[in-house]
Amino acid sequence: MAKSKNNIKKQSYISVPSQIINSLSSSSLQSLLSPKKSSKSLKAKLFKNPIFWFFFLFLSGFLGMLEMGSSLDPLVPLSSNPCSISQLESSISSGDSNSQLNIGAKSGNNSKGVERGVEQSEFWKQPDGLGYRPCLNFSAEYRKSSVEILKDKTKYLMVVVSGGMNQQRNQIVDAVVIARILGAALVVPILQVNIIWGDESEFSDIFDLDHFKRVLANDVRIVSSLPSTHLMSRPVEENRPPLNVSPRWIRARYLKRLRREGVLLLRGLDSRLSRDLPTDFQKLRCKVAFHGLRFAPQILELGNKLTERMQSRGPYLALHLRMEKDVWVRTGCLPGLSHKYDEIINSERKLRPELLTSRSNMTYHDRKLAGLCPLNALEVTRLLKALGAPKNTRIYWAGGNPFGGKEALLPLTREFSHFYNKEDLALPGELEPFSNKASIMAAIDYVVSENSDAFMPSHGGNMGRAIQGHRAYAGHRKYITPNKRHMLPYFLNSSLPEAEFNRIIIDLHHDSLGQPELRTSKAGRDVTKYPIPNCMCRDSRTHSLL
Repeated sequence: MAKSKNNIKKQSYISVPSQIINSLSSSSLQSLLSPKKSSKSLKAKLFKNPIFWFFFLFLSGFLGMLEMGSSLDPLVPLSSNPCSISQLESSISSGDSNSQLNIGAKSGNNSKGVERGVEQSEFWKQPDGLGYRPCLNFSAEYRKSSVEILKDKTKYLMVVVSGGMNQQRNQIVDAVVIARILGAALVVPILQVNIIWGDESEFSDIFDLDHFKRVLANDVRIVSSLPSTHLMSRPVEENRPPLNVSPRWIRARYLKRLRREGVLLLRGLDSRLSRDLPTDFQKLRCKVAFHGLRFAPQILELGNKLTERMQSRGPYLALHLRMEKDVWVRTGCLPGLSHKYDEIINSERKLRPELLTSRSNMTYHDRKLAGLCPLNALEVTRLLKALGAPKNTRIYWAGGNPFGGKEALLPLTREFSHFYNKEDLALPGELEPFSNKASIMAAIDYVVSENSDAFMPSHGGNMGRAIQGHRAYAGHRKYITPNKRHMLPYFLNSSLPEAEFNRIIIDLHHDSLGQPELRTSKAGRDVTKYPIPNCMCRDSRTHSLL
């Protein structure tokens, strides 16, 4: 879904026709703009001359338009969001340099710097992709077996996927692979109603269904519903397969019964299929994740509009903040805002201990030092400053509302005043059709984050992992992975000089900026997060065969 071409941004200029400029004689300009000795006769002639009044009105209007235009941000609309008011006021009062408006085409992957007219900064430098490119060249055996699999109209796989949008993506990817393993047709996945957000979106509300079918037409037969011949079949139902199941286990468990009954219904697929699959299945995972699962047109349209508004004044950073109340409760961590907020989280955790997904035998302090806690706004700010983010960096923040509201974001907004989310950027009414659709809102965040010049998550999660893989597959665009476990002791050392702190932080993150990483060195890791070497290679003869 990464953009293959970058659009050249349109500029707004107020121009004076050269014919008008040339028609002004040197004496006319001198009489208007240069001081001369006073003369009653000369003044009388001057004020009676209609040309004088024409140019006087023209210049007055021209200068007035320039003054008015210089105070406007042409593509970022005003927002009713209270978090954005002070940011926009700060943007106007700080007087951004005109050079930020003169943006050419957005730089491509692995760009050596920032476009002309924008403040040069090492922060925007892209990592070296080492020449890796997508290559999904399936084996001859895989292609041969596709013929029989696509002809088979006796076996059908139905899946119910749950969780947030990014969890659903992961499960859909695995559902396609399982359908291929079983040689079954895949019925368009059913999205379980999210009990937390009440989102009733269907597959086609979030993803482009026609595109999904078309891209995977040579791998798996995808149907919108069961055919009439199978409507009365009793499906083989499996609520929750074991962890890390292999293709052999899947065939041994389901194939015989699937042939007999014709329909298999699977639930709870999240992280159930093994991460270590034969090469062709790994390539199929990448094909689904990076090519098949394209967002629905209305999501892409709005996401790209917001992207253009962020790009209007140069490069931008997308920041995925994980500071919601449920995140603090589940991780066993504290927001660090004040004693009052910490007590609210502690009380919630005591009332509902089942929500804690982190290690229950660790104290908050131990979790923090182990790098298991999300970064709060102050820590994110210090990290970005140490890594050299310019003060005028434009930040798009994705994620839910932080616990503590505007107060929780103050360290960031004080240091980086150009701080926006989708509510700040959208025009009135643009988000209204999706107001109760949490998955679609997450998809819009995904589009703007994927298109950014740099991306950083404040904590691990499904979205961060998915975007890391997408940015790698797009040519290794900058992705900052906070080295929380090693950097936090330095955050706690108040006696450390700022220059030394910055040097240490830069050194700790030298290899954590989105450079190519081999999955072979990450045993058991998802290929859609680390697509090298299964889905990317450096041999120009083996480019994608899609």
